[in-house]
Amino acid sequence: MGERRFFIFGAGYSGKAFARANAQSEPILGTTRLPEKFEALRQAGIEPLQFDGALTPEIGDALRQTTHLIVSVAPDESGDPVLNAAGETIRTRMPALVWIGYLSTVGVYGDHGGAWVDEGAECKPVSKRSVMRLAAEQEWLTLGRDIGKPVAILRLSGIYGPGRNALANIEDGTARRLVKPGQVFNRVHCDDIAGALWHLARRNLGGIFNVTDDEPAPPQDVVAYAAGLMGVEPPPEIPFETAQLSPMARSFYGENKRVANKAIKAAGYSFRFQNYRVALERMWADGNWRNGEPRSPMKRS
Repeated sequence: MGERRFFIFGAGYSGKAFARANAQSEPILGTTRLPEKFEALRQAGIEPLQFDGALTPEIGDALRQTTHLIVSVAPDESGDPVLNAAGETIRTRMPALVWIGYLSTVGVYGDHGGAWVDEGAECKPVSKRSVMRLAAEQEWLTLGRDIGKPVAILRLSGIYGPGRNALANIEDGTARRLVKPGQVFNRVHCDDIAGALWHLARRNLGGIFNVTDDEPAPPQDVVAYAAGLMGVEPPPEIPFETAQLSPMARSFYGENKRVANKAIKAAGYSFRFQNYRVALERMWADGNWRNGEPRSPMKRS
């Protein structure tokens, strides 16, 4: 095929990691709600456009030339903002389109009592945001079937990387070691999100893929390991029952599962960071753990 042209709805932390991994300097356009974020997108290699829920002529022009569409915008009460604004355009006015990638969350699986889940597991989302996310997944898969284009659903676990990690949290004093017996979380480094996206896009592969590390682990262990690398005392352990948490943070601990990643590996992708230790060691050695944006909880909403 000819030149690939990428368009990212919602070019945030993961979208910028994808653009930074653009080895062949292929055209990438991406949206943000705020014009003041344009420069950060440009620095990552993304031509910025503003999208605040309405399709602009500039976005329409860009979509007509797009071959690979990536969507990283969370659904809300009114549904999927991209489908609401651009669904008809995607169906009828994107003649070059060959592939769609949708960034979702392992939250769609809900709580499995610590058991392993893969892409064939029952989805029983607990939180409202995960219920909406599962509905959005189905809408994108339906659209793909309707127009005969592959749709890759990437279900992401807790996202971390430069600027968003336990090392940075320890330095700024926000790290906590909450202990809930039996609780584990999976994680994924942003470079592996980028790597999986490029792998699937280059091959125009569709399907559902858990994009997550190999080793679900108790969150307090991650903080302790980071403290060891830094040569500092880890923060004290706090029993979950007595911890003061926001409702959203507490809701994450209401779901416990171990997420398997066999499908993306079967598609030929090899993870750069198979577990949190490898990633923290690399960031500490490279000295890039501080770089990045203001941090937020290591989860996709």
